[in-house]
This record gives sequence, structure tokens and C-alpha cells, in this order.
Amino acid sequence: MRRCRAMVVLIAAMLGFPLAACGGGTADDPNTITVAYHRYGNTLQVEQWMQRVKQQYEQAHPGKTVKLDPVVAPESEYLSKLQLRMRSPSTAPDVLYEDSFTINSDVEAGYLEPLDERLAQWPGWDQYIDTTKQAGRAQNGRIYGVPLDTDTRGLWYNRQLFAEVGLPTEWKPRTWDDILAAARQIRQRRPDVIAMDLPLGKAEGESVSMQTVEMLLYGTETGTLYDEQQKKWIAPSRGFADAMGFLSTLLAEGLTQSKAQIADAQYDKKLRDDLTREGRVGIRLDGSFASGNWINAGWQDWARTMAATPMPTQHGQAPGTVTLSGGWTLAISSSSHKKDDAFEFITQAMAKDNVVEYAAASGNLPARADAAADPRVIEANPLNPFWIGLLANTHYRPALPEYPKVSEEIQKAVLEVVAGRPPGEVAETWAQQVSRIVQPANTRAG
Repeated sequence: MRRCRAMVVLIAAMLGFPLAACGGGTADDPNTITVAYHRYGNTLQVEQWMQRVKQQYEQAHPGKTVKLDPVVAPESEYLSKLQLRMRSPSTAPDVLYEDSFTINSDVEAGYLEPLDERLAQWPGWDQYIDTTKQAGRAQNGRIYGVPLDTDTRGLWYNRQLFAEVGLPTEWKPRTWDDILAAARQIRQRRPDVIAMDLPLGKAEGESVSMQTVEMLLYGTETGTLYDEQQKKWIAPSRGFADAMGFLSTLLAEGLTQSKAQIADAQYDKKLRDDLTREGRVGIRLDGSFASGNWINAGWQDWARTMAATPMPTQHGQAPGTVTLSGGWTLAISSSSHKKDDAFEFITQAMAKDNVVEYAAASGNLPARADAAADPRVIEANPLNPFWIGLLANTHYRPALPEYPKVSEEIQKAVLEVVAGRPPGEVAETWAQQVSRIVQPANTRAG
């Protein structure tokens, strides 16, 4: 028993969360479920949501207990730590807060439980927007995650700062060159301001891939990362090279946040929002959820200062604008011995009022249609109709098991551009790495 205890302590230290000994722990308690989720920086709304649902569930099920297990780490580290925990039944949570882009890889690894039969018996599932359901669907066609929210992305800009530097307060850029021109004008007249802020740092993980690179890539003539018709990854990619070139120009001209800020793991946690509130960010490539962070930080009148506009395609070519959508889900571990209780927790968490409260607080767009139409959601964010309108022409990341590894290579490529490596070389290296990951026969040039 002593040796067993020593092994448990060692594993706990490696995985970053407390474990019981080899018997008598939470996993052995038939009346307790464990819920793992992300708690870091601006994810306070997730914490509040989890605490509220825990209380509701325990009140509705006397004798049952929910053990909340927050993972305190940047997003990329959260996903890695969660996957480490899922490898062993002794460390796997019953319910997990799962980013939609990791579902396929986790399904392939055998970590997740299919939910189709349970969802068929749950009336709430009929309330979900059809396009949002695909966030929890794996390549095999089965559902493994119940979506909490969705989102869209575009350009936030400081209307007051734009007026100060001589830019239009109703800004409608048509091309990437229009964005560069505006950023240069901000830089010239207000050198103390970050002309254009966008995710570039290592600690920002998937945001760098989706929110920065793919928002550019999907607006090029290449148009995508993966060809659904030919079932091939596009590598080498002229669009990817152009995206790296755009980032290289921004960095070389000092139009983005500084390299020190890019390297700062705390930048996205708080400083980015602080600088935005202080009027020291001109343009910000970000998601519909950004205003939720501002409200939570006490910036209640943000709408007097900030406006939003669609991200244009590279040369203004059809369809003219580009956006990507993602979102988080709740899933059940395939190792759980309390799957019925776990699903009960999920349906409680995804009840309409809980989704409405979370959406109103976070700024995210609800995955449930009845929640999206609730006046409380619209009142919480006057720009929600704008962001919801972008869903009509949105893109989703490739729902493939290889995507997380491809995404890691995208993030490495951006770090190389930040370091000053020529964008053409970076794009070539990236294409080689993608070909290695997915096999050359599964790629095509584009």
C-alpha cells in the first residue's frame, strides 16, 4: 500500500491535480462525479457557470455530489493536461470541458463516450442550432460533445481613437491592404498605441492558429486548410505563405504588440484587455466573446468606445468577408462508471437559463436557438446581432484527428515569423511538417 501511495503522489504531481490513494477515492464513490474544466485568466465565466450548475445538480439530486476539478493553466497546457488525465481511468474525470477541435483526436484515442442515444431522449437537443451540433460530431458521424456556445470572429476597433487619428468611425475595410493602411496611420499619429493586436504568443495556443492564421488563410484564394471534396490537406499553400507575409509585415513595421508582450504568458490573461480599456489598442482581431471579458472586468460602457466590423478577404474577392466559428462542449469520459449521472449533469448545465446566463456574462453566442433568441442575451451585448449575422458565412476548423498536430505546426510557424525568419521559408517548413504528419498522399498544393 505504501508503494501504491507513492506512485499515486508521483502521478498527481505530473498531472497537476490531487489524487486519492489506490482505494476509497472519488472514482470509487458511486454518488460523486468529477468535472474537469479550464480556469485561467479570462475564463471566470466558466468558473461561475460550473459553480451554479454544481449547486443546482446537488439540490435536484439529494445525496449526489459534484467534485469540481479546475485545471489552472493556459489553454494549450489545459488541453495537454486534460489528455494526460484521460489516459488512465484512475485520473479521468467523469465530465470534461472539451474544445470542439480536440474531439476527433480524443475519440480516436478512445477517451470519449458517444452520446447519440442519450441525446435522442433529451428534449433540449431539439433546441440546438443545426450548424452548432457539428461542433460535437466526430468524423465517424456520432456525437461526443454537447455544445455550450459558439462564436464568430472579426475586427474590433476603438472608434474614439480612430476619430483622433483621422480614420472613419464607421470603418469597413475591404482588403488586407486597407487594414495595413489604417494600422500605419495609427502608428504614425499615436506611436504609444498598439496599432493592431492579434494572438501571436506561445501561451495563446489554439487562438494563434484559429483566430490569427486561419482568419487570414480562409480569406485568401486558397480559401481553406483542408479540401473536403478531395479529402486532402493543402500543403504547400500559397494562402498560408501570404498569411505569414501579412504577419511579417505587421511585425517588421512595429504595428503589433511588442515582442516582449508576445512572449509574456500573462499578456492574454489580463494585459490585452487592460490596454484595450485604456484606449491603447487601435484594432483587435478577436472574437465575439471579447466584450464579455470587458464587462467582467468592470468596463460596462465599452460599447461607447468599441465597434466591430467584418474581417475582409485578402483582395476583397467574394464573398468579401471571412469568419471562423468554434466553441466548447461538455463530454463524458469513456472510462467513467457513472455515465448516467454525468449526462444528468450535462443536461442541467445546458438548460436554457444556464446557457442564457453564461452567454450574457461571457459574450459568447449560445448554441441553443431558444437561448440565442432570449432578450437577456441581446440586451447583454448590443453587437450580438452583428456577430450572430456572421454565422451565415462561417467556417469551421477541419474535424479531423490530425488537426491538433497541424495546429501545433501553425503555432510554431508564427513563432518563427515573430523571431524574424522570412515568411516564405516558414511556409515551406510548415508544409513539410504537415506532409509528415498527415502523409504526403493526403496533401495537395494550393
